[in-house]
Amino acid sequence: MKHLLDFLRSEEGAVTVDFVVLCSGVVAIAMVIAPMLSSPISNLAEAIGISISEYNDLDPTN
Repeated sequence: MKHLLDFLRSEEGAVTVDFVVLCSGVVAIAMVIAPMLSSPISNLAEAIGISISEYNDLDPTN
């Protein structure tokens, strides 16, 4: 019984638990934010691609 009480009173591993909770919170926030950003990022990438292709069309060296 003494070993069980010592185990329950021990604070070893508390930092690990805190780190796991913190990391899971960051992952959860990223999972919420990622879908919100996918469309604007896709639109930006498409606009950059169009600009590059227009520049290549104007470049006389091609």
